[in-house]
Amino acid sequence: MMILRLLTALGGLGLGVLIVLAVSGGDFGAAGSWLMSDPWGRVTLFDLYLGFFFLAVIIALFEKQGWRAALWIIPLPLLGNIWAAVWLVFALPELARRLRA
Repeated sequence: MMILRLLTALGGLGLGVLIVLAVSGGDFGAAGSWLMSDPWGRVTLFDLYLGFFFLAVIIALFEKQGWRAALWIIPLPLLGNIWAAVWLVFALPELARRLRA
């Protein structure tokens, strides 16, 4: 379990590094324009946000208190999979325990 948590944390950290590099060296406006103009760009965005929705459903089912679920779900569209990795690092032990039961 510890290795899975570590890999999840490293994946989130790696994504964060890539985002910082992209923000410091890329043109967000041009990239956004391309994403919205190209069919595959729109598919990619739809896929991303559909994944956020799927994770939000899992979080809502997993978290016992509604307010805790909301604290994890609301930032998902803005913070993306970095936030998903943070939740997963914290939730993995309990999630694994519940799935084994």
